[in-house]
Amino acid sequence: MEKKRLPPGLLWPLLICLLATVFLLIGSSVAIALNPEDLLVVTNRAVAEGAQLARYYMSARHVPSANLIELDTSKGEDVSREDYDKEIASPVRRFLSENDPQGKRFRCILLMYGVPLRVGPPAMTGEEKRLLLELQERKAELESEIEAAEKQDQKAIKTLRDEQGEIGKKIEKVAKYSYVASVDSEIALVMERHYPLEGWVLNRYFAGFRGRDMGNLPQRVLLVSRLDGPTEAVVRRIVDDSIWAEERGLSGKAYFDARWTDKENQDPSAYHAYDREIHNAAALVAKSKKLPVVLDERARLFQPGEAPDAALYCGWYSLAKYVDAFTWVRGAVGFHVASSECVSLRGNRTQLWCRAMLERGVAATLGPVGEPYLQAFPSPEIFFASLIEGRLTLAECYAISVPFWSWRMVLIGDPLYRPFKARFGGTDGTGEKTR
Repeated sequence: MEKKRLPPGLLWPLLICLLATVFLLIGSSVAIALNPEDLLVVTNRAVAEGAQLARYYMSARHVPSANLIELDTSKGEDVSREDYDKEIASPVRRFLSENDPQGKRFRCILLMYGVPLRVGPPAMTGEEKRLLLELQERKAELESEIEAAEKQDQKAIKTLRDEQGEIGKKIEKVAKYSYVASVDSEIALVMERHYPLEGWVLNRYFAGFRGRDMGNLPQRVLLVSRLDGPTEAVVRRIVDDSIWAEERGLSGKAYFDARWTDKENQDPSAYHAYDREIHNAAALVAKSKKLPVVLDERARLFQPGEAPDAALYCGWYSLAKYVDAFTWVRGAVGFHVASSECVSLRGNRTQLWCRAMLERGVAATLGPVGEPYLQAFPSPEIFFASLIEGRLTLAECYAISVPFWSWRMVLIGDPLYRPFKARFGGTDGTGEKTR
């Protein structure tokens, strides 16, 4: 199927329902337009460039100088759970307890270049280490047994592979792989003293949970974004481009890369459901008439040269292999749905989508620091509908579209960025009229 421009007028019921949900959230869980005074900016003393970038950003966005906290932590992208608790969470919690005990001053944490990206699992006990070694030895034995059984009947091989699968699950459990999270997603719950570290925690802001009984959700939750990238120059460019595009209004084209047509997409699986969300997001942007929309419904991705003047993007699935199809306009926002596309922003992993998109010019993107599972990605419908509507900031659009905290997603960009602020006919959150 060739890529096509979407006519306005699709999905009226979805548009009305979704924007009604967004407006409800604007009036309750997430306030209108995050302000500079709402930010707590976090730097790492071990990375001098991060402090310089913090001053640059705070001056450009008029963030009060008192809204800065400097940490002493690892300069690497990974931090142990113990060091996270001692060097990151504890000082941030102490600062908030002393300066905002009622939770009315700070609404968003901004992590700067140099703050670690990923927090590891809790340390294993001696007994857990012993069990892990036994499981790993048994897994190695099974590899040999499967190799030796290749000439035997398939039933024997299946039995061995079933055991291998069970051993793999036990290894993941003992090694506490499900405790690994992004620093960003974990720090959102820094004022929640008691929540499970294993797996994810439901996000009370998520629009998809609206009107549903989700049990006892964490109450004091901070929005989180980070200004980060492969180099200091990239971060400065993100700041400059966000302000530039916000003042003028983001222009260009919106590209959505689905894998199936709507007619083909009858499968009830999570993959097809997410593909429908990409279709719906494209239709919502088209309905807004703020940008021309190009939707590709083929299994292949946009190819080199096929996506000029890209302002918005959402697509999938090319694992750790960026496709250089785009020329990004200043202020572009987009994300690619694939596992582990934000496992590193530095080093030699140059084809990871988050890093590559930042290097080539996007102002905001997001991705996971490890296998997140598809349901952990933000909803394209909610994210892009709230973004183009114009009254919520980038951090707020992300907060109402991502379903989980204490998990593996990362938002990279200026949390105050409103790319369609100039086209929104309301106020900017300070009471001043926008154009």
